[in-house]
Amino acid sequence: MTAILSVLSVPRSTYYRWLTEGPPRVLKKVEEAIIALCKKTKYRFGHRKIKKLLKEEYKLDRHRNTVQSIMQKHHLQCRIKPKRKWKSQGESVIIAPNLLQRNFMASAPNQKWVTDITYIQYGRSTMYLSTIMDLFNNEIVAYKMYDHQQTPLVIDTLKEALEMRGNPEGVIIHSDQGSVYTSYAYQELVKKSHLVSSMSRRGNCWDNAVIESFHSNIKSEEFQYVKYNSIHNIQVVEKVNEYVRYYNQDRILEKLGYLTPKEFGAQAA
Repeated sequence: MTAILSVLSVPRSTYYRWLTEGPPRVLKKVEEAIIALCKKTKYRFGHRKIKKLLKEEYKLDRHRNTVQSIMQKHHLQCRIKPKRKWKSQGESVIIAPNLLQRNFMASAPNQKWVTDITYIQYGRSTMYLSTIMDLFNNEIVAYKMYDHQQTPLVIDTLKEALEMRGNPEGVIIHSDQGSVYTSYAYQELVKKSHLVSSMSRRGNCWDNAVIESFHSNIKSEEFQYVKYNSIHNIQVVEKVNEYVRYYNQDRILEKLGYLTPKEFGAQAA
């Protein structure tokens, strides 16, 4: 036995430890759990959220640096969103004051809504996604996706949000100074619905950062492995529908105490 251990360069102490403990596992339990969680969340979460899920689902409490180290070891880091370049909008028709003032917190539903349009370039032609979010729990209240970014797109989105929430009054609806939001038709709907219009300063993306971040997330998470103009438009619509469902029902947010928008809203109901 001594000769065999010598040939294999295995210390005698290691051999006897293997006899009593068995061979070492390839992965520790915590590593297996982290890999499973990252796979389950489609590699969208950073180490802080994975640490939270690790404790909730596997009863394993580890320091976030440990979780981060394991994720780095197995190349499980979430994708970093690219910084977006901004430019000023053109001349406006109706400009509302910036009532939000970057205060993205709300103490109850239907106090503050934010809205924006982003382009989706993964289908056969460019599509435009209009979204409205409630800042109380960051839930996506309504969204529409058309092949144009004209005024009917934002009007239909707002009408759907009002219908989904039972036509609440007095809601601050915050947007940028895009021509569709400053149009008379859109502003007339806002006024008729007894909402309060608020707008970002021209060319200042940070004044509407939360909805901008959501639109960035949908591209970096749901379409991260999709090339531009590589799939059919119907597939784009399906992926957007799935991501909004996932975002509202499954995606935990640090702002909400690591609850999903739906869970946080249900607690407050």
